[in-house]
Amino acid sequence: MPVPVPRQRAIPAVESGQAQAGSAVGGPAKKEADRTDAGAPTSAGATLTLLLIEDDPAGSPIVPELLDSAGKPIRVRTARNLTEAGRLLTDDVHCILLDLALPAAGRSGDGDDELAVLKHVLELAPRHAVLALTASGDAERAAEAVRVGAQDYLFRDELDGRLLSRAIRYAVERKRSESAERRLAEGRLRAQENRRLERGLLPTPLLDGSSLRFAARYRPGRSRALLGGDFYDTVRTPDGTVHAMIGDVSGHGPDEAALGVELRIAWRALTLAGLCGDELLGTLQQVLEHERADEEIFATLCTVDISPDGRWAGLCLAGHPSPLLARPDCPARLLPYDNNGPALGLLPGARWPRMQVELGAEWSLMLYTDGLIEGRIGRGGERLGQDGMVQMIRRQFAEGLRGERLLRAAVHEVRDLNGGELTDDVAVVLLDRVPQP
Repeated sequence: MPVPVPRQRAIPAVESGQAQAGSAVGGPAKKEADRTDAGAPTSAGATLTLLLIEDDPAGSPIVPELLDSAGKPIRVRTARNLTEAGRLLTDDVHCILLDLALPAAGRSGDGDDELAVLKHVLELAPRHAVLALTASGDAERAAEAVRVGAQDYLFRDELDGRLLSRAIRYAVERKRSESAERRLAEGRLRAQENRRLERGLLPTPLLDGSSLRFAARYRPGRSRALLGGDFYDTVRTPDGTVHAMIGDVSGHGPDEAALGVELRIAWRALTLAGLCGDELLGTLQQVLEHERADEEIFATLCTVDISPDGRWAGLCLAGHPSPLLARPDCPARLLPYDNNGPALGLLPGARWPRMQVELGAEWSLMLYTDGLIEGRIGRGGERLGQDGMVQMIRRQFAEGLRGERLLRAAVHEVRDLNGGELTDDVAVVLLDRVPQP
């Protein structure tokens, strides 16, 4: 059906693709400059394009009053049916004006649906703004068209060039806003799902029946991430032994985080199955070698197994910093690391000696990754290092800090000394044994 608006002059045949090369609006250079994605913001120099879908080829409106916000003419293409519309619906079309009276031919099951043609166009052009055109006595159908997905509706007998121009600009901006809101909502949902997934991958210590106190702090180096390449875990086996582990996969990306989770889960399963020491680390190296994406990826690891009476521990180090032990009768110090074995994934057939360490009756044992000691001190290149960390922990112990408060203070102080956020992942685990009164 024709749109009853004046047709005083014709715009070049943009809708048929037959404009002369070098013409004011139809040359190849202009066409390329005008091309824009339907879902992207229109640049200041781009021209809005309208696709009219109506079934009267003699009534195709060429409307000189159709102007965009900059006063430039809005290009018009005309399609007599959905087949033609599909051919003309390129990315440089910004808005569709659809006559709701157009029959939806060729689609089964739509005979009783008054908005079938609109639904077909919305399926055909999900990224384009759509204006519904109908008679003024059909207001209910027009409102339903907006509910189904059109950006706005227009009445045929009230239409003029100024109204149509304004409606086109409004529909394009509204579609752009709707698309941006949808993308933002989808991004938020993905972020929420990722956070839930990452939280689920962080360990829940299995210490039922143990008198040891557990605390941990974890800060990934990746921006907006909850999980990095550092990993840790603590479990108590049926014989009363408490096993603790902390490790660090080389690198900081999501692949390294995933590998760290795999190693942590494998460590828990192997520990509960009764493996420890060299046998456990050798099996973990096999897991790493099979799961890593690159042969240069390795992981450092520190494992301790604390005897049921809490007075002794077995220590294995695979290229990892030695734990820190603090007791009431002596200042905090690092445990021996002379028998430190290689990191996992570096040497096939490597061995990792297990050292026996006396803990005493009352103690605090802190396991950590190198992110805690490699932060810089002020603006220079000097790093905190293990000696600086030991001095810091001694002072914080003397101030009466314990458990979560101690770890929180330690991580915050390291970050402050660094002059800002740490770029490396940081994981710290603290086990305390306090004799029962």
